[in-house]
Amino acid sequence: MPRRSRSLSLVTTPAIVLATMRYRETSKIVRLATRAAGIQSVIARGASRPRSRFGAALQFLSEGQAAFTTKEGRELHTLIAFDVTVVRLALARQLAKYAAAAALAETAVRFHPAEANPETFDLLATGLARLEEAPPDTGEAAGIALIWQLVVALGFAPSLDRCARDGAPVAPGAPVAFSPADGGALCPRCAHGHSGPTLPPDAFTQLVGLVHSEATPPPLDERHAAAHRRLLGRYIHYHLGEGVSLPALDFWMRGSGPVVEP
Repeated sequence: MPRRSRSLSLVTTPAIVLATMRYRETSKIVRLATRAAGIQSVIARGASRPRSRFGAALQFLSEGQAAFTTKEGRELHTLIAFDVTVVRLALARQLAKYAAAAALAETAVRFHPAEANPETFDLLATGLARLEEAPPDTGEAAGIALIWQLVVALGFAPSLDRCARDGAPVAPGAPVAFSPADGGALCPRCAHGHSGPTLPPDAFTQLVGLVHSEATPPPLDERHAAAHRRLLGRYIHYHLGEGVSLPALDFWMRGSGPVVEP
């Protein structure tokens, strides 16, 4: 019986480079966030050659128009072209911003499905631009807010106005226990015996703003920034990680200073 051939399809879409790795001597495997097809793996043949047609376009977090061919049943596609429009060099000038961007890219690569989600792609594109443009004193907060917004977009929003266990309202203006395992804040009754972090009123107000704010949040001092990084990192590890190694996220959690609880 003759074998039915699998036809090639050409996909042209806005894309962001989330990761690259060398493949053999002259090629690269690239992980792209695409507007039309979600997260995709493509091979850029000859990308490591000195006179590659890709040039320096495939830098980490570069944004542009990607064209690649797909074949039914294959997970690794062939990159034909990447016309770069944005190279985010400014992110590399501040460690806090670059570490947050790397943690964001790693989270997207690991957990975003290979299916179209224009809203999530737009969140990545606009969020990276906002992070790049944020003043140095708000870089930490902008990075934390952006990663929280990706977590929400992936369907894992924390419960902040109601108890994650029994649905009781969470009273503002008082310390609030937060349980990554339960998925958010706990009311006083459910917080009895809770061994995890308890957020003072100011830290809880900051958390609400970081999760839901669409603008660059106000500056965080190192103590609060470290606490919020660790809280978010634990949340991602529990709800999305499932034992997966996330070195960029873990590096970002540690930051440049000591990690403390809220």
